[in-house]
Amino acid sequence: MDLRQQRSLAQGSFLLALLLITLLFGWILQPWAGAILWAGVIAILFYPLQQRLAPRFVGRPNLLAFAVLSVCTLIVILPTLGVLATLTQEGAALYEKMQSGEIDLMGYFERSTQIPEPVQQLLNRFNIDLGKVRQMFKDVSVQTSQYLAGQLLSFGQNAAQFLVAFAVMLYLTFFFLRDGKMLVRLIVRALPLGDERERLLLEKTSTVIGASIRGNLVVAAVQGTLGGLTFWALGIPAPLLGGVMMAFASLIPSVGAALIWAPVAIYLLLIGWIWQGVVLIVVGAGVIGLVDNLLRPILVGRETKMPDYLVLMSTLGGISIFGLNGFVLGPLIATLFIGFWAIFIRDFDPD
Repeated sequence: MDLRQQRSLAQGSFLLALLLITLLFGWILQPWAGAILWAGVIAILFYPLQQRLAPRFVGRPNLLAFAVLSVCTLIVILPTLGVLATLTQEGAALYEKMQSGEIDLMGYFERSTQIPEPVQQLLNRFNIDLGKVRQMFKDVSVQTSQYLAGQLLSFGQNAAQFLVAFAVMLYLTFFFLRDGKMLVRLIVRALPLGDERERLLLEKTSTVIGASIRGNLVVAAVQGTLGGLTFWALGIPAPLLGGVMMAFASLIPSVGAALIWAPVAIYLLLIGWIWQGVVLIVVGAGVIGLVDNLLRPILVGRETKMPDYLVLMSTLGGISIFGLNGFVLGPLIATLFIGFWAIFIRDFDPD
């Protein structure tokens, strides 16, 4: 074996060992994947603020990172924890009332033997069997209550694990804020894709993460707030729970909060609460839906430079595979897919 073959064998063996140890390291970090993801997301979102504050903290990177993390905690993290705590209490109280019969959704429906004439005509026009509709709402009501109960029980049992993951996320966020530039330089230097390509891909990655989070969270917050206030004004039980559910549903493009308010509006019409159902439909379609149509393209689509259908499919696919983290990872993977193919076309097919 000559010297060239020995070097080739040594290099191949090293690369194989590098791949194996990298996979092993990733496997070790897998339980904290969510904390690592959101620590990176927060660092990217608050990087512009960090840049603005940097001249005031020259030579004090630890203090700068702590200041940015403190701002993030005050304006984002603490309010979110407060909403989660209130939501858990309200959800538990609602479930107890449903179990005790104090709130009987199907009872309202079963007692409403006199279906309003306009609603009856509409049902007849589409050949809709009221008995089947009743059974459908009964099944959905039972399944929804069971799901909410399961989620609340799971959240209570995993509260300690959540707090640990939350602490890890804050800890990592501090170091991502402090050492972010150095980590980016190391990634650019280590990857064998070419520095220009790597910088382009990293730029696209930070852009799509910032756009997805800022845009989706702003839309979710606005739609959830409007939906919760509408539920409260109409006297619908658990308005905070309804608002939060609409906020989560709004993360799904093109469909969004209508997944929550539309079935509720139909239910109100069927039990004879005509004006409440009509108001909910008008507000849902004319106000809540308008927020999605106006804000999402401005805050998400333009920055990511992805068509709406690709944003929809990548978000749905990401959520189905990765859960809540998927509304970030789905569009991110789609953007990297477009970026890699754009680089390939540019570099390997210049004509």
